[in-house]
Amino acid sequence: MSSMTTAIRGAAVAWRDDPFVVPPGEALRFERDAVLVMRDGHIEVFGPADAVLPRLPQEAPVTRYERSLIVPGFVDCHVHYPQLPIIGAGGHPLLEWLDRYTFPAEQAFADEGHARAVARSFLRELMRNGTTTAAVFCTVHAASAEALFAEAAPTGLRIVAGKCLMDRNVPDGLGDTAQRGYDESNALIDRWHGRGRLGYAVTPRFVASSSPAQLEAASALWREHPGTLLQSHLSENVEEVAWVRRLFPECADYVGVFDRFGLLGRGAIHGHGIHLSERERERLAETATALAHCPTSNFFLGSGLFDLAAAKRRRIPIPVGLATDVGAGTTLSMIATMGAAARVAQLRGNPLHPVQALWLATAGAARALTLEDRVGNLAVGLEGDAVVLDLAATPLLEERLRRVEAIDDLLAVLSTVGDDRCVRATYAGGMPVWVRGERAAEAQ
Repeated sequence: MSSMTTAIRGAAVAWRDDPFVVPPGEALRFERDAVLVMRDGHIEVFGPADAVLPRLPQEAPVTRYERSLIVPGFVDCHVHYPQLPIIGAGGHPLLEWLDRYTFPAEQAFADEGHARAVARSFLRELMRNGTTTAAVFCTVHAASAEALFAEAAPTGLRIVAGKCLMDRNVPDGLGDTAQRGYDESNALIDRWHGRGRLGYAVTPRFVASSSPAQLEAASALWREHPGTLLQSHLSENVEEVAWVRRLFPECADYVGVFDRFGLLGRGAIHGHGIHLSERERERLAETATALAHCPTSNFFLGSGLFDLAAAKRRRIPIPVGLATDVGAGTTLSMIATMGAAARVAQLRGNPLHPVQALWLATAGAARALTLEDRVGNLAVGLEGDAVVLDLAATPLLEERLRRVEAIDDLLAVLSTVGDDRCVRATYAGGMPVWVRGERAAEAQ
């Protein structure tokens, strides 16, 4: 990591607390003119400009961003990089969509050259969208994970990823065995986990594509490697839920399958969680198992509406983070995904406060990934991840924000009409990793 110091100035927001626990206005810290100083990959100073600037060496360059808002780097807690080439391929519900589009596309990732090319495109898109941390599914091929890690290492992004474990109910060429999946995952963990900003997630795709022996192997891997995460899918589609019930009749429900094999707990994050019973939610809460809310994906495949209120308004809240779930998800923009989450909440009859939406895309997602001590906020000691959002990115956004004064209203408008065009600069590990072309020289 470079010892170079980076300082940026502009309006900024950071977190004081969880807006699902305290009133949103108390949870969010808004500075109209702030300076963020990042050194050796971490945040060294954050505060009002009039307090910070006198403490900086006179020769220290400070990049000033006008008509912008600096926010913590976005955290996407569930996304499939091999599905980037099939984004927008639709017209079918989940299980048909997997058979028609996803599995054929994933066959090509046995070729590491192909995998590296897609990984490069995927990582560029993350940076362009202001995403500095992501939990990523690869394919069943070890080469697909090798490719992503190798391409991610020099970017400065925090990437947690794993090869999928799938040993049944999948096409030829996409299956492994319980032993091979265990051995290949072990080798990937030894090679990549903890290397720079990279981490490993043990990744049984979903319980219908893994035998009991493989689910036991996944549990063993997770226990044997403290600090790794575990990621999978849970109750995304009603047909999928019925299929799992037929495959595991001895278990009470879908969550019960994960429970039986030791795949619940802090550090486990399961995508979707739409069709859950109250018993299942209670068990997730008791074990601190997290859910990834994937609104654009759930709209696109017609999977259903995630009940965020049921997850959060309880004695023990379930950790929840926001996720794009590309390629069923229709965008890698966490800004657009915040807007989609708000629409789901409206349809559920429980409106989502815009401050809460931002939390889910930053600190909430970091907490779901057990990375809250590293990313998700602009706080001294955390890693230097920040995004500069252009509040005049489009004529409509600029016109609309002329009529806005409160930060709550600004965030609401931003997540409603904003998208990737709003990202002016992305900083990861304290360094600029993407700057919008016409302003590239400004942040050098």
